[in-house]
Amino acid sequence: MIRKFAHYYKPHWKLFTMDMICAFIVAACNLFYPMIAKNIINDYAPNKLIQQLVFWSVVLILIYLLKAGLSYFIQYYGHVVGVRMQADMRRDIFKKLQKLPFSYFDKNKTGTVMSRIMNDLMDISELAHHGPEDLFLSTILLIGAFVILCTISIPLTLIIYAVLPFGILFAMKMRGKMNVAFKKSREEIAEVNASLENSIAGIRVSRAYTSSEHEQKKFNFFNHCFELARSAAYKMMGYFYSGMGLFTDLLYAIVLIAGGVFLLYDAIDAGEFTMYILYISMFLDPIKRLVNFVEQYQNGMTGFERFQEIMNEEEEPEDPRAVDAGVLEGDICFQHVSFSYENEDGEKTRQELVINDLSLEIEQGTTVALVGPSGGGKTTLCHLIPRFYDITSGKITIDGKDITLMTRESLRKNIGMVAQDVFLFTGTIRDNIAYGNLEATEEEIIEAAKRANIHEFIMAMEDGYDTYIGERGVRLSGGQKQRVSIARAFLKNPPILILDEATSALDNATELHIQRSLEELSVGRTAVVVAHRLSTIKNADKIVVLTNEGIAEQGTHQELLEKNGIYAELYRYQFAGQEENVKGTC
Repeated sequence: MIRKFAHYYKPHWKLFTMDMICAFIVAACNLFYPMIAKNIINDYAPNKLIQQLVFWSVVLILIYLLKAGLSYFIQYYGHVVGVRMQADMRRDIFKKLQKLPFSYFDKNKTGTVMSRIMNDLMDISELAHHGPEDLFLSTILLIGAFVILCTISIPLTLIIYAVLPFGILFAMKMRGKMNVAFKKSREEIAEVNASLENSIAGIRVSRAYTSSEHEQKKFNFFNHCFELARSAAYKMMGYFYSGMGLFTDLLYAIVLIAGGVFLLYDAIDAGEFTMYILYISMFLDPIKRLVNFVEQYQNGMTGFERFQEIMNEEEEPEDPRAVDAGVLEGDICFQHVSFSYENEDGEKTRQELVINDLSLEIEQGTTVALVGPSGGGKTTLCHLIPRFYDITSGKITIDGKDITLMTRESLRKNIGMVAQDVFLFTGTIRDNIAYGNLEATEEEIIEAAKRANIHEFIMAMEDGYDTYIGERGVRLSGGQKQRVSIARAFLKNPPILILDEATSALDNATELHIQRSLEELSVGRTAVVVAHRLSTIKNADKIVVLTNEGIAEQGTHQELLEKNGIYAELYRYQFAGQEENVKGTC
């Protein structure tokens, strides 16, 4: 763990080395003051050596000025090293998140992941700067003072330093307890962040259902858990600080008593006794630094452990034989495909079978619609094509090539998706449409918007394509968000389209326009469409009825009506519902 942490110093070793050199000089400056004080008391003042007194006073002031400049460098550039390391870690963890399988995000809350990226890395940054510096300064001061004091009185020095191991043993004993306590508090603050992020994201729902009190109770529960965990951590810290405070007080008392005895029997003189007292006062600083180091170490390393937990997660597996798929034509074939989700039930993980031994051919350039009751695996089937999830058994091929032998990136470049749950990024309308092709020209973006039937709406807004849409597109209606998402797919212009209820949020008139555009876009491309409104997929080349048992029926709209099976029943049910709506309106 330490080696992995130290690896992040490597790109910044020059600045870090300069910081440590400055820290060394500061420690050396601190060691000079008691020696100068001893000479003034023992020699310059009693013997009225004014020149030496003035000279060493000036030297002392120059030392303090040098210390001030070096301290500025340490505080500023030392923190810069920590910030740069934090930025490197944040870059690495974000890069890692881009490669993790979708199952990781299914199991982990967004707020918890964000807590690891923000809060934990902030503490790691503090450790990266202050940790080595505090440890180095403390070591130099304690060793340097030991050598200097031994030149005056070895017995008195040994008495003083014989007490130090007890403080070190106490710090080591408390370190393990503090580690556990602080790790627990980090886990709880992550839960608070997750609850807060969820509540803020769902603020409109909670207001609509007047459940603010319920949300407050949920938040209070997690907040109270964090309060208890943090209190336990501070309790351990209280033991640590009070114990170390008692230790330093006893050390000071030992110097006064033992030094007084040595002075009484002329083993040391007054100047040397003063020098001992000044050095012991100076000991308080490295001891406090060691105390801070232990606290920072616990905070930083527990944060680094949580950072490493994500970094050690298995990435989306890539077959070593996988090659760039190039431009695909879109002939898709499912061969005896089965897929199971992993569900965590307490400490147990169980497999939930969603698709079992499914075989299906989707010819290049055709539109295949997936219909059926909820839970039949329609959306899951769509997610298997771009390998958002890997199948449990069987094989999926495109143009006769196993998709596991294609790199995921090259495979996904050939697929455009419009999901039922539209996600728009915080930014402008142009930014979100351009996500389909980040190198697209302004004309191409506008053309995609026109084909998605949203250009006129955009131009009617004050800032046009530069209109800021808020977080997740909150300033747009459901239909507008859906059309921006569809424009994004138009701009990508892929050989394979997956439309997971792409028109579900649109009114009938807009849906008609979009449906025509989607049909136009689907010409010459392979389109997989999931739809509940059966009226939108009547013209599909093939309609597949999926149930929990697998494929129940497949054929054209007319063929399935003639079979008078599940599809015909669903169609009659929806048609009857539409008739009732018309009567109610009249």
